[in-house]
Amino acid sequence: MTAPLSPGLPTKQRILDAAERLFAERGFDGVSLRDITAAAGVELALANYHFGPKKELYVAVIRRRASEINDARRQRFSELPVMPSVENLIDAFARPYLEKSVHGGPGWKDYARLIAQTANSARWTQVVMSALFDPVAELFIVGMRKALPGLTSRDLYWGFHFLLGGMTMTFAETGRIDLLSEGVCRASELEVIYARLIPFMAAGYRALAGKVDQNT
Repeated sequence: MTAPLSPGLPTKQRILDAAERLFAERGFDGVSLRDITAAAGVELALANYHFGPKKELYVAVIRRRASEINDARRQRFSELPVMPSVENLIDAFARPYLEKSVHGGPGWKDYARLIAQTANSARWTQVVMSALFDPVAELFIVGMRKALPGLTSRDLYWGFHFLLGGMTMTFAETGRIDLLSEGVCRASELEVIYARLIPFMAAGYRALAGKVDQNT
């Protein structure tokens, strides 16, 4: 049974926390505003007053933590050397997500599952993923052009696409790898996974940069 929200939290935070948890569990279409306000312990009218339609509340839920992630990524990018390594760049982009997921509390676990759903749904590509995350993604792209000047634009963006796929699956902690590996690997061991994610993705970028036929 899901633990109730603390009655001492501000109304808007209660609504956002409840919406985040329920959207992560059931998806956008599986949750009503009435479900959310019941979980938050507030009147239905308050959700409409603070956020408007359910779609706007969904975007607000993702925007809330996106701003924290984006700020942390910008800070890390600003601290990189003028000529960053591939590993530097991937770590600057991915580590804030790791640290929030490991140390940020259960809300960040819900958020990671919600992001995995959102990133895999075309209905949210422009209004959420692109609008909220592309400005910081461009910092990564600019840095990778410096780190691998021989990489074509096509492979630069495909590499980023693969990185996002690996990250969203990893931080969602779905448990599939636990079943597939019969317990040899555990989705909850994020720091163990992360130690492998960086060299794996860096090697992939370098492999793309070293292709003989860049048109394939």
